[in-house]
Amino acid sequence: MAILPGISGPRDLDDLSPGQLKELAAEIRAFLIENVARTGGHLGPNLGVVELTIALHRVFSSPEDPIIFDTGHQSYVHKLLTGRQDFSGLRSRGGLAGYPQRSESQHDVVESSHASSSLSWADGVSRALTATGRADRHVVAVVGDGALTGGMTWEALNNITDDNDRNLVIVVNDNGRSYAPTIGGMSRYLNRVRTAGAYRDLHRKSDRLFRAFGPFGRALFRGVRGGTHGFLARFVNNEALYSNLDIKYLGPVDGHDIEALTETLEMAKQFGAPVIVHTITEKGRGYQPALDDEADQFHSVGKIDPKTGGALGGSGGRSWTDVFSDALVDVGAREPNVIAMTAAMLRPTGLAPFAERFPDRVYDVGIAEQHAVASAAGLAYGGLHPVVAVYATFMGRAFDQVLMDVGLHRAGVTFVLDRAGVTGPDGPSHHGIWDLAMLQIVPSIRIAAPRDAVRLREALDEAVRVDDAPTVIRFPKGAATEEIPAIERRADGTDVLFRGEAEDVLIVGIGPFAALGLDVAHRLRAQGIGATVVDPRWAIPVQPSVIELAARHRLVITLEDGIRVGGIGTRVRQVLREAGVDTAVDELGVPDEFIDHASREQILEAAGLTAPKIAQDVVAQVLGKRIPVARQTGETGAIDLPLHEAR
Repeated sequence: MAILPGISGPRDLDDLSPGQLKELAAEIRAFLIENVARTGGHLGPNLGVVELTIALHRVFSSPEDPIIFDTGHQSYVHKLLTGRQDFSGLRSRGGLAGYPQRSESQHDVVESSHASSSLSWADGVSRALTATGRADRHVVAVVGDGALTGGMTWEALNNITDDNDRNLVIVVNDNGRSYAPTIGGMSRYLNRVRTAGAYRDLHRKSDRLFRAFGPFGRALFRGVRGGTHGFLARFVNNEALYSNLDIKYLGPVDGHDIEALTETLEMAKQFGAPVIVHTITEKGRGYQPALDDEADQFHSVGKIDPKTGGALGGSGGRSWTDVFSDALVDVGAREPNVIAMTAAMLRPTGLAPFAERFPDRVYDVGIAEQHAVASAAGLAYGGLHPVVAVYATFMGRAFDQVLMDVGLHRAGVTFVLDRAGVTGPDGPSHHGIWDLAMLQIVPSIRIAAPRDAVRLREALDEAVRVDDAPTVIRFPKGAATEEIPAIERRADGTDVLFRGEAEDVLIVGIGPFAALGLDVAHRLRAQGIGATVVDPRWAIPVQPSVIELAARHRLVITLEDGIRVGGIGTRVRQVLREAGVDTAVDELGVPDEFIDHASREQILEAAGLTAPKIAQDVVAQVLGKRIPVARQTGETGAIDLPLHEAR
């Protein structure tokens, strides 16, 4: 009889025997493989924390003892053990989130899924519990070894050890990887512990020796195992890393041995002060296709065949990341001063081919975006041109360095922001909707949003030739359109994509939203409204052509895949006012709110960012009356009139 369906909360684990716990772990792995294969999601990380999560929930009493995951992509097992076993809608609208989410369960604490912040959260929560008379409760932070490459972790450790009178347990989930193998000095240090022959040999020999004496020997081995771990830690010199921080260290412990984990966590629970438990796990454990994946061990997958791990379906074309990847290699061949940087995301951001071609010109700094950007300023000062590739959502972590280290010093650094705009299933912490509003306030910055693959290549060529200011190139998740041709390129580089019979509405399409602008223009033409569609290519600074054309039109519509507040539309409005142009401006973009997980299409529809809705509103505004909106069908210009009215 299956055990997992009977688990509705953590306390259902209490009466399970060691054998049943092993069966439960096997059931959970099978469940994850079957269900994540159908929906896509973070498979490898969760396969690696099955036993660890079971042990955590047996030893601690969530939610009274808050468990904080860094990062939250390793929380699927936690969801299963806290009563959330319907994975049919994982990462889809109305279904389970791919990260912890407070609205789902009282067991979820931290929703943000940017690495290296959990220790600061745990520090604050544990201080608050102590200050409010709840010092008997425990706070647990589960931090991946990759997150230890982030400076915020060490800032937190420095402060955690400043006050030892509280119950705080830090579990280091050490699998030697973030997306890809963890890099840097910390990684090398932990790797020596993980692979130390002395640790492995002594542990195996001790186990065999005690087990030779039957049940009594096995009980004795379990009793002294905690002490043995302490001895072994000193033997391989791991504890020295933390001793100067005045924090207790336990481990390393096998992260797939539920009994060993339980005993070590019980020791940590009884310690009465901050303590680190070092667990060694295997990403993708129990699923051979994941273990065979050298790139990232199935860190995040789309829909796959659960038997083979092979991908099912596809995006229908080359991704924006692939286009950038090839373009950067071409640029690198022509420009020997161009180097590439990333923050633990060499493959996800498309830098792997560049690294293979130019291995001495790539710097992976680990999960340390702030360091990457400040270091890039220094590289630029030294005569190189860094191309810093990160996901747009992570750019906020390094904004101060963009402003004060790169911007202030007018450093020639190019930032390439992947997954910009609405990303969809990963939810609010991973939408890249803040970069346009945030970065455009940096003096002298130049921001490009390519509408197609051809323009992405152009923008990169132009950006790496700018050596006196920061440049930004942003593009969305998914497949790139190869080319949306222009009918004219103006002197400032602005592309005119469409001209109607009259100059009623100027549509400024930012990046891939240029295609949306074209759709809107065709719908307006069917209603007798003339529209001009332009793609400025470089959205910041606002191009002179936008000002000139705006003065000749009755209305300006800006379309952007970022928040409306402080976005490109706001900047266009300000520039027009400064130029004495009083044409009305409608700024269309994403609302300034945290947007839940759903498909990109669902989110854009909810925001009113669809061609029928935009055209409907423009018709009502331009003609000053409420009328049906034409819906164009096919290429013949035939229209279908819906019955709903304009808002």
